[in-house]
Amino acid sequence: MHPTPITPDAPAAVRSPLLTQWWLDLAFVHWAVDPADVAPLLPHGLTADTHDGVTYAGLVAFRMEKVGWLRLPGVPYFGSFPETNVRLYSVDAYGRRGVVFRSMYASRLVPVLLGRLGFRLPYRWSRMDVRTDGDTVTYSSSRHLPRTSRARSRIVVRVGRPIAEPTELEHFLTARWGMHNAFSRGTGYLANDHPRWPLHRAELISCEENLLTAAGLPAPDGPPVSVLYSPGVPVRLGRPAGLTPPAPPA
Repeated sequence: MHPTPITPDAPAAVRSPLLTQWWLDLAFVHWAVDPADVAPLLPHGLTADTHDGVTYAGLVAFRMEKVGWLRLPGVPYFGSFPETNVRLYSVDAYGRRGVVFRSMYASRLVPVLLGRLGFRLPYRWSRMDVRTDGDTVTYSSSRHLPRTSRARSRIVVRVGRPIAEPTELEHFLTARWGMHNAFSRGTGYLANDHPRWPLHRAELISCEENLLTAAGLPAPDGPPVSVLYSPGVPVRLGRPAGLTPPAPPA
């Protein structure tokens, strides 16, 4: 089945959200990656989504705010925390485009445990900080328990002008209306919806990180091909749907 079209607006509303939250002060930093390097890192039943024959690895840093279950108000403390993730781009057998998280670093232990136990997401508890100074935003992350991993990052971006008309690649990297994830019964898809991204051009002032290689990806051999910033959007997340059975034992 051919992948669904890339649309800047959500193709369908999530009418009964499992989770609601805000994603704020986002930095999207992306490198081009060979699809052959991504294929072994995707859950069963998925292929790498490509744009002009190339796929991408994204390093996305932001502030999560007011995470709430169902339609309840967001939790004021445990529901607000910085996060940095490494994500890949995927397509399933139904043609649904999504992202696959290879790693997710967050500063609140309770959400980390809930994400790992409830959704089998690759969350890791980390020391994190997001600081804004004028038009410059700094995102810092260092994983707790360094004996098991020294994964860390420090990203500094300077926010530029708003983008009136994003390019096809910018839509491809940001307008992702679902997440693919490996659950116990197979690979599932969690839809999301939110307003159209307000995007800004951004300049990467500094990027010191080893999160990509820790996630199993090749080390970048050059600067990122895309650096974007968004002040953020409110988000609604649906329930897992369209499970693909797990691969049979080898």
